[in-house]
Amino acid sequence: MSEHRAEPFAVLPLEAAPSDYVPEKIPWGERLGILALILVPFLGLVAALVFLWGWGLGWVEVGLLAGMYTLTVLGITVGFHRLFTHHSFETNRVVQCILSVLGSMAIQGSLLKWVARHRRHHQHSDRDDDPHSPHHHGRGFLGLLRGFWHAHLGWMFKPDPPGLSHYVKDLRQSGLLRTMSALFPLWVVVGLLIPAVLGGLLTGTWLGALFGLVWGGLARIFLVHHVTWSVNSVCHLWGRRPYRSADHSRNNFLMGLLALGEGWHNNHHAFPTSARHGLRWWQIDVSYWVIRLLALLGVAWNVKRPSTAAPAR
Repeated sequence: MSEHRAEPFAVLPLEAAPSDYVPEKIPWGERLGILALILVPFLGLVAALVFLWGWGLGWVEVGLLAGMYTLTVLGITVGFHRLFTHHSFETNRVVQCILSVLGSMAIQGSLLKWVARHRRHHQHSDRDDDPHSPHHHGRGFLGLLRGFWHAHLGWMFKPDPPGLSHYVKDLRQSGLLRTMSALFPLWVVVGLLIPAVLGGLLTGTWLGALFGLVWGGLARIFLVHHVTWSVNSVCHLWGRRPYRSADHSRNNFLMGLLALGEGWHNNHHAFPTSARHGLRWWQIDVSYWVIRLLALLGVAWNVKRPSTAAPAR
């Protein structure tokens, strides 16, 4: 990452790549069946919040869950994704360290491996070599079910393809980023200790520390994983495609909210190096708001945005 500063909001000429690719239509009955599977974990968490209120769950635990969720998701969306993978803006070494730690605390793999996988995803989006596409896993509901499992979680259990490090040659040139990536196990522990320590301090009890670990640590990890993995699965199955892209990427309003802007997935695949994913005023993109704030504070520059955001159809 360059330390040379330029105009904070230098709008660079990014154009959506035209494509004649038309994604295969999935019957609504099959989509609704998979949608039910996606909603079950969310409903289970909501039920836990309702029935456990007052029994190891209160405002301290909810605050730790919400706070750690927001910080670690931003570590993925702003740091791992928009900064390190796509270079959609530049920042200094201090912010790079903070974002790499927060992204690592989400426990989705080390910085270099996460970036390499995602760059491979963009190179082969919804093709056979895509590491987490829900498509091409058979026809009918069972094929869609296998695809959903693979995109949502199953890809994690498959061995890494050969030559994965080829995708992060640029990041490997930075000793700082190599070190931050290698320290991934440490950041995982830190991400669990922070809510436990805060829970103990805020309640003044060891039991508070335990519940802080459970809700701000374990439950938060579950929620972060389910939401961010849903971008891989949900946003390649349900939603609108205002831009032509050579894949099934779609804009999904719910994922746009829960994943802090990542759910505007068709926008992102049309303009992959743009720091802004929500291209309309009503497309809430919290991650871009954070990048704008960093730019206003003078610690982010060369923030890339499309020179045109007119739909390609």
